Amino acid sequence: MKSRYLRPLPLALSMLLAACASTPTQSPHAPTVQPPQSTITDIDHSVGGPAKPEPASDVWEQLRSSFAMNDCDADPAIIESAQRYTANPERFETQVREILPHLAYVQQIAAKHGVAGEFVLLPWVESHYRPIPGSKNNPAGMWQIMPVTANAMGMRVDKRYDGRLDMPAATDAVMTLLRRYHDDLQDWRLADFAYNAGEFGIRKMVEQHGMPANEPAIPRLPVKRITREHLIKLLAMACVVREPDRFHVTLPSLPSEQRLVSVDVGRSMPIAQAANHAGMSVDEIKNLNAGFRNGFVDTQAAAYLLLPNSKAEKFRLASSQPSSNNADEQQTSLLALSSPATNQDDSSSPSTAAHQGKSKNKSKTHTVKSGESLWNIAHQYSVDIKQLERWNNLRSQKLKLGQVLKVSESS
Repeated sequence: MKSRYLRPLPLALSMLLAACASTPTQSPHAPTVQPPQSTITDIDHSVGGPAKPEPASDVWEQLRSSFAMNDCDADPAIIESAQRYTANPERFETQVREILPHLAYVQQIAAKHGVAGEFVLLPWVESHYRPIPGSKNNPAGMWQIMPVTANAMGMRVDKRYDGRLDMPAATDAVMTLLRRYHDDLQDWRLADFAYNAGEFGIRKMVEQHGMPANEPAIPRLPVKRITREHLIKLLAMACVVREPDRFHVTLPSLPSEQRLVSVDVGRSMPIAQAANHAGMSVDEIKNLNAGFRNGFVDTQAAAYLLLPNSKAEKFRLASSQPSSNNADEQQTSLLALSSPATNQDDSSSPSTAAHQGKSKNKSKTHTVKSGESLWNIAHQYSVDIKQLERWNNLRSQKLKLGQVLKVSESS
């Protein structure tokens, strides 16, 4: 999986990859890029049989052992920020208990990429692990990723699906990015600065002022105040995890059944149907799978669902049961309506053909897959590119993942 994600990005691109940078100009929607399935199953659990939780272990001990930055007493600002977090111990403990399944899931992916454990707590600073929806040029998801950043990462962002809200895909992409930041900058503190302010600017500062010393804990580089505070908040949360007794809080444990696992979805379906299969409410399953934005699980965007371990086997068994013909027809109709829009007119769209059923003659079609171009498809079916453009009323050769193309004349 790493080999798919760890391709070095051009330096110019690094200017874009700051999750909390200033608002960029509007960028075109990126094509959908589905994370490799190994990204999910390697980290979590296969559900070909009963869902198997991880061996019982203390989430907090694992997290402490993976910390790589400064401790509580490295800077007075860290302690002050930690005290603000825990000013109301009971409220803090409730908040941590609510986000713990998410935190534990992020921890697995961070460990896979060899990222410092402090960054497992980054969503606490960004969003409190909430799948915050974005609008227009605003950041979104628990990682608060900008639209232009998502586009650079190859994430699909549109009205039907937002990869920034897909926790498995977005977390893997962010951990890949942080690992690269550290490999380039050789300092986890600078990696956090780069995440907040952009790698290009931080690299330029390092070239001008040199690598920061281990002391002080917060590097004295001429970054914006918000960027310094971002690192302070991250280290403050890590401080509470290091020494909870010092702040009069008790960190909750995570029962095995509450751990989040990824479950393969063999076919697209309404979110309500997925919720029924899992024995969950629609709101519960939406909160865990916020990337699907139109009430439909579209396997062309992501062929998995994130579920509590206790619900995974129930979903697998229910979704494996054969559907009735009526249900299948309804599902096909819903999928056609929710498929990404194409550049062709209504007469050649699959949804129109399914509902009208006027033509008795059928033409061969092809669904665009990741990495395919119009040239590839034309070569595959031994047709001319100009024919494909004419048959599908294409105004350009740009294709969308999941787009359905007519690749032959009606017979």
